[in-house]
This record gives sequence, structure tokens and C-alpha cells, in this order.
Amino acid sequence: MNFNKLLLLVMVALLITLFFVFDLGAFFNLAYFKAQQDAILAFQAANPWQMVVIFFVIYVVMAALSLPGAVIMTLVAGALFGLLWGVVIVSFASSIGATLAFLVSRFLLRDVVQTRFAGKLKAINQGVERDGVFYLFTLRLVPLFPFFLINLLMGLTPLKTRDFYWVSQLGMLAGTVVYVNAGTQLAQLDSVGSILSPALLASFVLLGIFPWVAKSLIKLIKTKRLYSGYCRPKKFDRNLIAIGAGAGGLVSTYIAAATQAKSSLIEKHKMGGDCLNSGCVPSKALLGSARYVSQVSRCKAFGVDSATVEFEFAQVMARVQKVIKQIEPHDSVARYRDLGVDVIQGEAKITSPWTVEVNGKVLTTRNIVIATGARPRTPDLPGIEQINYLTSETIWSLRERPDRLLIMGGGPIGCELAQCFARLGSQVTLVQRDTRLLPREDEDVSAQVAARFAQEGVVLKTAHFAKEFKVQGEQKALLCEHQGAAVEIAFDQLLLAVGREANTEGFGLQALGIETRENGTIEVNEYLQTQYPNIYAVGDVTGPFQFTHTAAHQAWYATVNALFGRFKKFKVDYSVIPWATFTEPEVARVGLNEREAKAQGVAYEVTRFDLEELDRAIIDGEAHGFVKVLTVLGKDKILGVTIVGAHAGDLIAEYVLAMKHGLGLNKILATIHIYPTMAEANKYAAGEWKRAHAPQRLLKWAARFHGWMRG
Repeated sequence: MNFNKLLLLVMVALLITLFFVFDLGAFFNLAYFKAQQDAILAFQAANPWQMVVIFFVIYVVMAALSLPGAVIMTLVAGALFGLLWGVVIVSFASSIGATLAFLVSRFLLRDVVQTRFAGKLKAINQGVERDGVFYLFTLRLVPLFPFFLINLLMGLTPLKTRDFYWVSQLGMLAGTVVYVNAGTQLAQLDSVGSILSPALLASFVLLGIFPWVAKSLIKLIKTKRLYSGYCRPKKFDRNLIAIGAGAGGLVSTYIAAATQAKSSLIEKHKMGGDCLNSGCVPSKALLGSARYVSQVSRCKAFGVDSATVEFEFAQVMARVQKVIKQIEPHDSVARYRDLGVDVIQGEAKITSPWTVEVNGKVLTTRNIVIATGARPRTPDLPGIEQINYLTSETIWSLRERPDRLLIMGGGPIGCELAQCFARLGSQVTLVQRDTRLLPREDEDVSAQVAARFAQEGVVLKTAHFAKEFKVQGEQKALLCEHQGAAVEIAFDQLLLAVGREANTEGFGLQALGIETRENGTIEVNEYLQTQYPNIYAVGDVTGPFQFTHTAAHQAWYATVNALFGRFKKFKVDYSVIPWATFTEPEVARVGLNEREAKAQGVAYEVTRFDLEELDRAIIDGEAHGFVKVLTVLGKDKILGVTIVGAHAGDLIAEYVLAMKHGLGLNKILATIHIYPTMAEANKYAAGEWKRAHAPQRLLKWAARFHGWMRG
């Protein structure tokens, strides 16, 4: 705490202490004023302006210090100055005093509170930034809420000071009028409680409810205006239509069918979306083949003198397609029709908030779920039009292994495919603008993956900025800039893995004016609604996470809100989102890592367990990597976990469960784990935390006790 804050804290504490030590509260009760009323009125008659100044200053100080007596002062204002001037004086004095209390709270406490509870306060801060004026106005209208508490709590939020002042002055005006008016009849008042009759309290409550009613009416008017240009059908063919048969659309219609709603699923290409056809499934199938080749090359580590493996690249890629075919029935047209979903293969176009046109037929629906996914991004670089480049969608058509494969992008897709092709015999060069691979992860994570890549022959070009492509006959090269110097990288085949763009064009969004964010994804609220309340968006087309399991997670919320929102709506929960990158070593994470915790100002401590100490990892020849757990300072509450090593994507599940249901490391430590398994790493990590937080004083007493027991 800096000197200015310390000085202010001492001053405030001293003034409050003096108030109670000298029992100054005895001068701010109804009985005292009524007893001294004649003397006070006489002083006022002789010194009218001095009385105004003295009263005003005392009121401001009491409000600023959150001292009791504001109600009595308001009554006294009515008795001394009458209704009009009493209201004017109290209105300004109370608002200024409240604002000073607000500023004191902000100056002394906001930074500490926001840093300490950054994660929990994020949603509150967003709500205050969006609707803080509305909430404050509502609270000010109802005197049942302690105003001094409102002052202090609002000081901890991002609410602007000028907004706090004018809303406070306006919101407290009704209560001020009531109390000042009661003060004009002070002789008839026996207690403050006699002012607040049940009828008056009910009136204040109605005043407090009024803004909520007004907000609902405004929302209703805006919605009516939004839909005014469209003709709402009298009857609907369907309860829900999902556009796109990836994870989001599949889960949406699955839930709709399970709850007996009539739904349609429209897909213009292949069922299963990117995950089945060009993402998760084919990439992990290729990873499996490449991993087998890699294991054979490490035969000596398993006590085998020599082993060889022969393969045809075309056969490996054919296996990828075979795996897709095996999983395809899970997402097939036949399966979903059997479930009761009306599956339509064709190109959808939203023609109104309630109608979708497909194959020349117009379908009516109460709700629409947009699940159109995303596509690989193509960088705008000179010469790229001359390159027959590959993406994560088109690489699966390869049947000849590239001799020199250049991969642009060091994120999960680029890293996974770089390792695959290097293990299958390609000379792989990976170009990354960032200074390291997997920039969303911590540096020690990136270092582990980079070290493994270097062992396996992947050439890493980090901090290289692509400038242009150059083609001369059969020779192709990428020109880059690295630390101010020009670098030329020759290649035979190019794979782009520089991110993905939301699919928002070609199906009517622009005609409806559906809003998108700066990054091109569809703007939705916490219920996954677009500005049209009956049109939802899920998955990669809206973000913020581009994972299959997140699309499915969002689909549950969107579908339940669409079908049953008139009874209960659910805000989508992103508090515990896990993910994994399936390189070797695997990288899995849930919650915060160190990079994010520092950026958000979240206080944390780190517990780390190295997998080189784990029996099963040693047995399997996978004694590398670590489990890193971030916890609240001094407590076992888990803020986030990163696992690097074999089966990290499976091991993380225990921590996902723990974080979802509020279980700490002590609970994981107390759980029996089978020996020898990789899952024991989670228990040992919890043990490392427990060892670091052992009760040293108690252990000393235990040592004395055992010594005493030995005689």
C-alpha cells in the first residue's frame, strides 16, 4: 500500500474511531433533536446561512464516512429548512457525501479486491459496464438497501464516477422527498419507524420494480421493431432448425429430438462437419500411424536391438479415410433420421427470422441454430496465388508424401501435422511469427514440445515474419524476415495452419443484419442469442473456443434456451473448458495457466510434479513432461492445470471434474488411484502441494509426542 493510501486509511479510521469514542452518535437521534429543537431554531433564525453551511458540511462528512445518522439529518432538514430547501440541501449533500465514500472505497480497496478476485468479478464487471447505471438507479429507489453499503460496493466496480453521482442524486430523490416532508412534521414523529409504514414501504418497492418493468417494456418494443419488417407465420412446421451438421448442429437436433420437439438439420456438404471429415478424426488417425513409426524407431529404448517398419504413404492416408468411414455412422443421415431428426442435404438460406429456404422449399420454424463452423484462414501474401497450397481441409487428399513440407503456423494444427509428416519421412520446416510454438501455453510447455520436435528433425523457424512467395519454374520458396534479416525457405509443398475464419456468408445473415464481431464471428449474448432472440449461434462460427466439445457444450444451452426459454433460460458456462494438443508430448490444459494468471493479475502458487518420477511413465518409456497445478495462495482450490506428457488429454479429465464441482487437491490426494498408472501423476501432484503446506508447528509437537512415547 503506497503512502497516500495509507494516509487516507489512517485519517478515515481516526475520524470513525473518534465518532464512536466520544459517542457523537448521541447527538444524531430523534430524541436529542426534539429536546434541543427550540435552541437550534433560535440559532438558525440568527444565523440562517451559517446553519445551511454547518448542516451541509456535517451531512457530507457523515455520508462520506458511512456514519449512522443520515436519516435523522434528513428529517432535521425538513424541520429546519422546509420541504423545498430541505430537499435541495439534502439531495446535494447526500449525493456528494455518497460520491466521496464511493471514491474512498475505490482508492483504498478496488485494486486489491479486483486483483484478489479477478476471475469471480469478471462477469460482475461486465454487467456493471453494460447495465451499472440501471442497477444503481434501482437500488437507490428502495431505502431498504443500506445506501452506505451501496456506496462502498459500487466503488469496487468499473462504474464511472460521474454516472454514480447523477444516478445517486436522481435515484435518492424520491426517498429524500418523503423523509424531508416527514421532517416538516417533526413534532408529531415519535420514531423513525413511524415514517416507514407498510404502505410507504410498498410504494418504495414498486418504485424499485419500475425500472425492471420499464427495461422489459423497452426490450419488448425493440424486439417488436426488430421483427417489424417480417411476416411471422401463424403456424410453424418445426420447433427448431439447425444449419450445419458438425458437433453444434448434431447435438442441437439430438436434444430437440430427445425432448420430442420437431427439428430439421440442414447440411450442404458432409455430415459430421470438420471434426469427422477434416479435423479431429483424420488428424488423430494420422497421428496414430506416425506414432507407431516413431515407436519402432525407438526400439532400443525397449530392449530391442533393431526393428524396421516399411510403409507406403498412400496406404497410411488410405487408413485415415478408413477410420473416417468407421466413425461416419455415428453422425450419419440414417442415424439421425432414426432418432427423429428431419435431415436435409442441401444449401440453407435464412429468409426471415422464422423461415429457412432449402432445395427450393421454404420451412417455417420457431427457432434457428446457426452451426456453420469455420474454415482455414488464407494469409494475404504476395505470390500465394501461384502456390497450390494445402490446408487442414485438403491435406487428406494427399497420396504422395512431400519431400520438403513447409508449414505456416505453430498452433495446435500446425504442430500436430508437423510431427506427423516428420515421422513419416518428410523434411518439415515450421514457420511461426511468434517467438515460440503454442503461444497460448506457458513457455515451459512450448520448450518441451520444441525440444521433442528438434530431436525428431522438425526445423523450427520461430520469430519469422512471412513476406512473400517466390516461384521460379519448379522451385518454390517463402521469403521471411527474421531479426531484420531476409531468410529464404525452399519447399515442395505448403500447408497453411494460420488460424480459422467463421463461416458467416452465403446463407442469409447479411440480409437479416445479424451482427458480427471484429474477428468475423457472430455476436451472441450469454444465452447464445443473436440480436434476434429466436436465432442462436454455436460452435466455431461464434467462438470464443474452437473445439468440438465446446460446440457440443454450447449446443445444449442454445437448444434448451430455444425450446424452453419461456420458462427458464441458462447462461452458457465457460468456467471450466479443457483442451488438448495431440503432439508427443501431449499438451492438455484446463483453467488458467501462468501466462493468463499474470495477465489477469490473479494471485497464485504453482505445484509441479515431473513425470520422470512416475513409475508407469518409466515403465512405458515416457518419462518426460510434467503436471503443473495453479492454486489459490495458501489453499488447495484449483485455478488451472497444465499437463505435458503421454496421455495428457486423458489425465486432465480428473482435474476438469474437480474444478467443475469445486473439489480441491486434498480431495484428489485422498482418492485411491490404481498402481501403476499414469493417473497416479495427479495424486502425486496433489501430494507435492500437501508437502509444501504441511503444518510445521503441528509436526514439531508430533515429534515431541512420539519422543515422549518412546520414553
